Amino acid sequence: MPETVPPRVLVLACGALAREIIDVMRASGLDNLVLECLPASLHNRPERIPAAVHERLQSAQGRYDRVLVGYADCGTGGLLDRVVEEYGAVRLPGDHCYEFYATTAVFGALAEAEIGTFYLTDYLAKHFDRIIWAGLGLDRHPELRDAYFGNYTRLLYLSQRPTDALVAKAEAAAARLGLRFEQRHVGYGGLESALVDSAARGEQAIELAVRS
Repeated sequence: MPETVPPRVLVLACGALAREIIDVMRASGLDNLVLECLPASLHNRPERIPAAVHERLQSAQGRYDRVLVGYADCGTGGLLDRVVEEYGAVRLPGDHCYEFYATTAVFGALAEAEIGTFYLTDYLAKHFDRIIWAGLGLDRHPELRDAYFGNYTRLLYLSQRPTDALVAKAEAAAARLGLRFEQRHVGYGGLESALVDSAARGEQAIELAVRS
């Protein structure tokens, strides 16, 4: 029986996931995956995500056997799924990165336990000042903090590969927002399984390649 050739896979992802995706690719030997990232600043402008993904996938047609879109819904209200379906791609599971990192079951329990929770990942903890504080204009208008976060009660840091420095940054972010700090280590969660599945060899990979 001839050897199955692994599919050539494009992973088009949010820049906020770049380090974690590279970690998984290296650890799992996923050398048939090609990573390209869109700006992480789209985190604050989710309405722009579908068009940005559409433009990049259009230019990538015919160059890959399949595509994994490295976003969850991410606040696009289902519009990203239309783009994903148009190109025969697949995307990460869940509504946002907090869900696929924690897994749906765990995140659902965390959200239900305390509705007023603001979440950080490693990336958001590291870049809190730029993505959250300045991104929401709080560097210019700190008086708006309570308007944005007055209904929150805790900041939950869902860590992937935490360091003392990242934990300290997350704690400082909670203090600036006036929220109780908690940390839960979740690792890579559904991100890892999605990447491994996308790189899979054999009939499943061939079937998905034909559809893409």
